[in-house]
Amino acid sequence: MNAKALILAAGAGTRMKSEKPKVAHEVLGKPLVRWVVDAAHDAGISDVISVLGHMSEKVAPLVESDTQIVIQTQQLGTGDAVNAAREAMTCEDGSIAEGSLVVLSGDCPLITPETISALVAKREQTNAAVVVLTMKMDDPFGYGRIVREGEGDSVARIVEQKDATPEEASINECNAGFYCFDAPALFDALSRITNDNAQGEYYLTDVLEICRNDGRDVLALVTDDAEEAMGVNSRIQLSQASVAMQHRINQRHMAAGVTMWDPSTVWIGPYVKIENDVELLPMTFLMGKTSVGRDSVIGPNTRLTDTVVGRGCRIDETVAEDARLDDRATSGPRAYLRPGTHLCEGAKAGTHVEIKKSTIGAGSKVPHLSYIGDTTMGSGVNIGAGSITCNYDGVSKHATVIGDDVFVGSDSMLVAPVTIGEGAIIGAASCITRDVEADALALERAEQRQIPGWASKHMAKLRDKKAQAQQAKAE
Repeated sequence: MNAKALILAAGAGTRMKSEKPKVAHEVLGKPLVRWVVDAAHDAGISDVISVLGHMSEKVAPLVESDTQIVIQTQQLGTGDAVNAAREAMTCEDGSIAEGSLVVLSGDCPLITPETISALVAKREQTNAAVVVLTMKMDDPFGYGRIVREGEGDSVARIVEQKDATPEEASINECNAGFYCFDAPALFDALSRITNDNAQGEYYLTDVLEICRNDGRDVLALVTDDAEEAMGVNSRIQLSQASVAMQHRINQRHMAAGVTMWDPSTVWIGPYVKIENDVELLPMTFLMGKTSVGRDSVIGPNTRLTDTVVGRGCRIDETVAEDARLDDRATSGPRAYLRPGTHLCEGAKAGTHVEIKKSTIGAGSKVPHLSYIGDTTMGSGVNIGAGSITCNYDGVSKHATVIGDDVFVGSDSMLVAPVTIGEGAIIGAASCITRDVEADALALERAEQRQIPGWASKHMAKLRDKKAQAQQAKAE
């Protein structure tokens, strides 16, 4: 494809009421401007230019890896923003590079690669000066109106809302804000536009009329889905775009064989990979670079971020970040898998269990009410309820090593650094501070004492004390 893309991302976005630039706000964990950059690349356009302005130092890190950055020093309108890329589009001989230039808005995350490709294809097939993407709106207020010439695809001009006559304001075909230009024609026309309008800005849309007066075709491509052109200028519109993208992503996964009881309660990020025959229950959130293997059931009330889930897993009421669960591992309900957690094949993290930077060996179980941190655990281990690996001494973290087939009794403390040998048994309520040999029983308990008759005498004293206090209060 002989086309370049220009992404306008210089605006302040004052209606966002934010300390960060508008295009850095996220839809499903991905910045607005990245959605547009990625759509251009997915359309087959490798050469992308980003026009930055307001808080450019915060936007640049989002696009600098795969786009060329130019700066609009003053925000004087869309025409001025595109003109900021003139030098980037100029060849060594001083001419503007031949070919198509697609102009996209960095605050419109729902644009698709297919629509971008269609814009380029129509311009190159017709050799038009510009093809503008348009949409039909039930309520066109606020959008630039498309004034057609005749019954064909030809566009006479685009009139902004504040400059429209009552007759022009009644038109329901609107400018979607995406264009494909013949690059030399575009920059020639930009040198001739003025800011003689209600806003005092240089409108990119004025280029269309100049191109027509030069005898070049200006054509429209009507999108079937006006949602693609949804711009994000407020927190309300950000939520609307998020819901629209949620629906689009969920539809794609369901079409590929993923079951969702209620898609409106399932949120999936753009980089998530899910195999078929996965079941996602309500209030499931899959974000970052999470992947889920076939036949796994996720949810309800589960959030996985950058987590790898194998096949046949059951993840119930779990929060996991940067964790790995191998085939047939289970987690929850109400489990917290922190970064570095690895549940090996068939391992279990149960109810009210927190695991951090630890490997739970194949078939090993941490069933309930336990904390495991900085631990390497072998296979076939059973951790009793209420047990803890005490990994922090107040200054540094220390490691615990538990061999295969170890049984740890309930309410045990393993004070790191410590190693428990294979097949050892730790008696319930033990505080283990030294290494335990393989096949040994380790116990650490204070001597149990009994004082006959103590309980009834103690309770009688308490009742007498209470009665005396009540009498004193009454007097």
